[in-house]
Amino acid sequence: MIRFEAVNKFYGAYHALADVTAEVARGEVVVVCGPSGSGKSTLIRTVNRLEEIQSGSIEFDGHRVHGPMRARELNHLRSRIGFVFQSFNLFPHLSALDNIVLSPWRVNGVRRAESRARAMALLERVGLASRAHSFPGQLSGGQQQRVAIARALAMEPPAMLFDEPTSALDPEMVGEVLAVIRSLAQDGMTMMCVTHEMKFARDVADRIWFMDAGRILETAKPDQFFGAPQHPRAQRFLSDLHAR
Repeated sequence: MIRFEAVNKFYGAYHALADVTAEVARGEVVVVCGPSGSGKSTLIRTVNRLEEIQSGSIEFDGHRVHGPMRARELNHLRSRIGFVFQSFNLFPHLSALDNIVLSPWRVNGVRRAESRARAMALLERVGLASRAHSFPGQLSGGQQQRVAIARALAMEPPAMLFDEPTSALDPEMVGEVLAVIRSLAQDGMTMMCVTHEMKFARDVADRIWFMDAGRILETAKPDQFFGAPQHPRAQRFLSDLHAR
């Protein structure tokens, strides 16, 4: 579903991604972990061109992502990749329901009544049907993030990307968001998730990618990664976590 081939990304002289080559299979859940500044968020943001790359190639569902592309083509690409940010990014002047309705209606041309019915079903799925007419400022952080997930799902994307979806939440709200992501994994959604929630990674991921200094240093199944990491940097990372 997603293929990175010798991807390099620079911010000025800073080498943010260094020769990244990796694949995410259809229906696979990949959790990307590593220390702060390792390139995790930059990597997933290249998939829908929120970040441009300087060399290499990225494919999504068989289509090359980077290179010349009209605005309409870019919008189509982004409509097929659900992206959930750490900061929610909801429209504050729209209700939860209308935040979800907007893109299918305005971008995909789905009839408004059909979009509303789909949005209500998604709010039901994330446990927020009773808050359909609440505005973001009336919702907790965890509730806002669940609306953001529902909004991404409304476009019926074949893959979802999560950029530290719980990092802006109070600890008691983390579980409610992770429960929604778990349910997507159980349904077979292709996902890449950048997170520091290691228990979640162990429970949900099919594979762990461990990054540092812009490189993927280790890829492994969760049991192998958490039980017997191979790379010395991964060993140190997990040892530091256990020491906290």
